[in-house]
Amino acid sequence: MMINEIIKHKEKKTCYFCSQAAKEIDYKDVEILKRFLSASYKIKKRKHTGLCSFHQRKFAKAVKRARQMALLPFLP
Repeated sequence: MMINEIIKHKEKKTCYFCSQAAKEIDYKDVEILKRFLSASYKIKKRKHTGLCSFHQRKFAKAVKRARQMALLPFLP
């Protein structure tokens, strides 16, 4: 077997918010925000979530706003 056959290429994930055609990320929609948070409520990296850089920045800002409004906890 050749080495190239052994190595599998991962498919590039598409951005969830781009596929939903969302212009803004609502900080009040906690269920969608929790989808991209870890079990300890930390913001996951782009590599794990598959978000584009534009929506990753918007998502981080929405999470920070939700934490300030006590919709999401700072600590688990």
